Amino acid sequence: MGASAWDYYVPYQEDLGAALEELRHRVFSAGDYFWVRGADGLPEEDRRPRPLTLDELWADEWTQHSGTHSVIDVFHVQREDEEPEAFAVQPVTAEEARRVTGTERLTREHVPVIQDLARRRWYGRCAVLHDDHGTPQEIYFWGWSGD
Repeated sequence: MGASAWDYYVPYQEDLGAALEELRHRVFSAGDYFWVRGADGLPEEDRRPRPLTLDELWADEWTQHSGTHSVIDVFHVQREDEEPEAFAVQPVTAEEARRVTGTERLTREHVPVIQDLARRRWYGRCAVLHDDHGTPQEIYFWGWSGD
């Protein structure tokens, strides 16, 4: 199948980790993810109903290999000073924002420019987006995952 790009906007909150966790649960609850055990063309003996919890989803070995092609595939937000790691989200740093957009206060208009900051599979990024007055309004999460 190959990796899939995903992106989401959520209302701003100071705790990026809490925002990610709420988003992961929302996407899971809505069923807005790829469920490998429900894929078209899968033999009936391998098909399973969608899991009832995120823990049940990740206990499935097929999901561990294929992922969900969604934000569910990343588990936590790293600190800005940490090296990027798989299955994590890294915030856009002020230096990165200045380098690619010329400003530290990102807005929705900057999204097409910052999207290239997430190029690795099984990895996500996030950025706080501001309104015209410089007030944080939302958080943009995006990345690539799935096999």
